[in-house]
Amino acid sequence: MTVIEIGTPGPPESLRPASRPTPQPGAGEVLIRVAAAGVNRPDILQRKGMYPPPPGVTDIPGLEVAGEVVRVAAGVTEPAVGSRVCALVAGGGYAQYVAAPAVQCLPVPGTLSMAEAGALPETFFTVYYNLFMRSRLRAGETLLVHGGSSGIGTTAILLAKASGARIIATAGNAEKCAACRTLGADVAINYKQEDFVARTLEATGGQGADVILDMVGGEYLARNMAAAAVSGRIAVIATQRGTKAEIDLAALMKKRLWLGGATLRPQTVASKGEIAAALRREVWPLFESQGLRPVIHARFPLREAARAHALMESGAHIGKIVLLAQPPTPAA
Repeated sequence: MTVIEIGTPGPPESLRPASRPTPQPGAGEVLIRVAAAGVNRPDILQRKGMYPPPPGVTDIPGLEVAGEVVRVAAGVTEPAVGSRVCALVAGGGYAQYVAAPAVQCLPVPGTLSMAEAGALPETFFTVYYNLFMRSRLRAGETLLVHGGSSGIGTTAILLAKASGARIIATAGNAEKCAACRTLGADVAINYKQEDFVARTLEATGGQGADVILDMVGGEYLARNMAAAAVSGRIAVIATQRGTKAEIDLAALMKKRLWLGGATLRPQTVASKGEIAAALRREVWPLFESQGLRPVIHARFPLREAARAHALMESGAHIGKIVLLAQPPTPAA
């Protein structure tokens, strides 16, 4: 099968097509013929040598796919061979075939294309886990989401809107702010021109945001605390501006804030399976009932993964970037 390998860690050009044996599903796994694979920020970090795969996981990048199940391990009854699924994987998505834990697979919503389904797992697992399972975002509350035009950000806006929350989003230019509002954000803040703390407090009558989803890190942590409501919850999911932060613990205690952080990749299959089950129960019906669908900015052939990475690093995209595989038939 064709895969995308990382040569010497570095720029997008270090991604290169290669040929490797088709994997076989291990215990509790299924083999998926990949139709589409989402591109995510962790893939960029892995390419640069800053986010190595967990022990025992393939070095092929890619954390989410959509395709057809072509083989199942002994004892696996769902999904069955022939099922159209999207799946969260710990690696290996940039390939024509990938083995995935059966419990991390979800059916492709009937209203979506394979390309759209390939953009779901990484962002939907991340957002649902952090906003609803951990931060307990509820209808009527206010969410502040940073990077509102990113894959994570657009997903957060969609799911928060569907839950009945009020949404404040930050983005880096007028076009991206407009996109956030079109998706459902009630307020969009150009963080390059405005102070998001002041604007958040203004938009909430001085109360602040009940939940803050932060993928920035660094000095944003103290500012998020200032923008948070009493008993607010701050979920840190990435650290694009650094892993170190200094905060005033007195302010944390005075506001009774909850501060949490999480990543998906190192979690157990059982933990990810619980998230998948919650998504299937609580979110998957929304694709039909509310016309939910991910925002796709661009599609590239699998062999052009380097171009996809260059686009993501440029910051010019709104929503997700997807790689389209052209797998041989039948599976080798």
